[in-house]
Amino acid sequence: MASYSSYPFQPQRGALGKALAKDSPLRRLDWLMILAALVLSLGSSLLIWSATRGRDSLTHGDPQYFLYRHLTNLAIGLALFVVVVLIGSRRLRTAVPFVYVITLLMLMAVLTPLGSTINGAKAWIQFGGGFSIQPAEFAKVAIILVMALVLSAQVDAGERAFPSDRSVLMALGLAAVPMAIVMLMPDLGSVMVMGVAIMGILLASGAANKWLFGLITAGVGGAVAIWQLGVLSKYQIDRFAAFANPALDPSGVGYNTAQARIAIGSGGLTGMGLFKGTQTTGQFVPEQQTDFVFTVAGEELGFVGGLGLILLLGVVLWRACRIARQATDLFGTIVSAGVIAWLAFQAFENIGMNLGIMPVAGIPLPFVSYGGSSMFAVWIGLGLLQCVRTQRPIGI
Repeated sequence: MASYSSYPFQPQRGALGKALAKDSPLRRLDWLMILAALVLSLGSSLLIWSATRGRDSLTHGDPQYFLYRHLTNLAIGLALFVVVVLIGSRRLRTAVPFVYVITLLMLMAVLTPLGSTINGAKAWIQFGGGFSIQPAEFAKVAIILVMALVLSAQVDAGERAFPSDRSVLMALGLAAVPMAIVMLMPDLGSVMVMGVAIMGILLASGAANKWLFGLITAGVGGAVAIWQLGVLSKYQIDRFAAFANPALDPSGVGYNTAQARIAIGSGGLTGMGLFKGTQTTGQFVPEQQTDFVFTVAGEELGFVGGLGLILLLGVVLWRACRIARQATDLFGTIVSAGVIAWLAFQAFENIGMNLGIMPVAGIPLPFVSYGGSSMFAVWIGLGLLQCVRTQRPIGI
């Protein structure tokens, strides 16, 4: 007997019906992950507003200056997220070479007169109207995609069970190019994130252990060489010195971390209340809307608020791990693992430097810190995770 779907004349679903159909991509999205990330991004607008509304030198006399720009950045980030999801995992593979080349061109543009130096690193490209981008943020995405493409090619084609040594070497070589350019800026924090993402990618790919051990050895050797050759700027060396000795020059190189700990410690269990933090309103914590935005949560929302922020980040990472485990091909597994390693390490490093347990590295807190490039990149990363999820069969 013919099924209902086999009849030539059947009522057409409306737009809502199509959206809610069992096989609709909308039903395949991980809405819990999206909601957690959206709460983080929207909630952080209040933290950024609190940190900047009284800083006339930054806001040009407009207390809502950073609030409106943060919400604009979020809107653009959401638009990029939608675009990535609509592209889909299969078409995304064909776009990887284009993304990689465009990212390299952007990175190289930073080293030309087009690049701008902020806080000791020539890492931005300035445009009109105060708009700027930091290509190193997009390089994280490009590295994850190009490594996933190379490492998964033979495996997903059924030619091998694991990536060959040649594929691993090619993937590492492609990743090394943008990393080297970022190191020349110098942007050590972004290089650290890229390095951790690469290790996560190698682990997920099933590559031979010798490559992971070799990468760790090369990383240690590279760090020693960078230190000995004087590649690091003075302010970067000072940051490591302040981390090694928290009591070192609290009014100078150790000022940032000292004030950050005071702010978080003064919040107690439930905080002083939004817009009522003394360290925040007194403008004692530098770069509080970007690198040290967690101090606003700690001071004004207390331990409860800080813990809530960490739990929301945990939800995003937990759902990302589920996506990685349920991916239907190696490309999806590697992409998911790269995004997980990137977001997890970046969150740990940022919160750790606010608490004084990690050195200050100028790394933004994902979904929370003010900054267009960071907001765009993390929502693109979230879009990549949703691409992997929507590719799998419904119900998994």
